[in-house]
Amino acid sequence: MKRVAIVTGGTRGIGAAISRELHAMGMTVVANYAGNAQKAQAFEAETGIRAFQWDVGDFAACQEGCARVEQEVGPVDVLVNNAGITRDGTLLKMTYEMWDEVMRVNLGGCFNMAKATFAGMRDRGWGRIVNIGSINGQGGQYGQVNYAAAKSGIHGFTKALAQEGAKFGVTVNALAPGYIDTDMVAAVPEDVLAKIVAKVPVGRLGHAEEIARGVGFLCAEDAGFITGSTLSLNGGQHMY
Repeated sequence: MKRVAIVTGGTRGIGAAISRELHAMGMTVVANYAGNAQKAQAFEAETGIRAFQWDVGDFAACQEGCARVEQEVGPVDVLVNNAGITRDGTLLKMTYEMWDEVMRVNLGGCFNMAKATFAGMRDRGWGRIVNIGSINGQGGQYGQVNYAAAKSGIHGFTKALAQEGAKFGVTVNALAPGYIDTDMVAAVPEDVLAKIVAKVPVGRLGHAEEIARGVGFLCAEDAGFITGSTLSLNGGQHMY
C-alpha cells in the first residue's frame, strides 16, 4: 500500500516541489493550501496531486482536514510541515498582530498538524514528520523577530517530538533552507537580495527542488535511524 503524505503549503514554492518529490517517490500526496484556490486548482490539474484547503494555524481546522484526508485518501504516514508566512518589521514597528499571526501559522501549525497525525503514526508503528525551519531560525535576521523565533521554535519542537516517536518507528526531523528562489524571496528588495547572495559561499540562491530532495531523503523507507536532526541546506551560508 502506498504511503499517504500531507504537505502543508504544498501547492506553491518549496511546498509544491516537495509534493512533486514525494509523489515521484510513489507516495499518495495531499497538498494543503490556505487561500489561493486558483493556483491550487492549477497545481492539481498539472500534477494530479489532490489539494485540500484549511488554515494550519487553526487547531480545529487541522483536526477536520486531517480526518477528511484519512477518510477520503487513507491514514497519514508522512507529514511535511512546510506552510509559513512572513510579517516583517523591526521590533519597534512590529504590531502584536504581526507577531501573533506568524507564531500562529509557522509554529502553531506544526503543533496542530502533528497533534492531528502523530497518534495514528505511533499506533501503526511507522511515520515520518519533517518540519521546515529556516536559516533565519538558526542565525536570526534583522527585522524578523517573529519569523526567527517561530522557526527556531520549530527546531526545538522537532527535537522534543523526536524523543516521543523514536521507539514507535516515527521519525521527526527538521530541514532548514537558506535563501531559495521562491516568491517569498522574490519579495526581498533587489539590493538587499544582492547582499544576501554575496554571503552565500556557493554564490547563488538555492532551488526548491534541492530542498525537496532533502525532504525526500528524510521521508524514505530506509531513513529510520535519522531522527531529531536538522538538515541545513543553505549553500554554506550558515554552519550550525
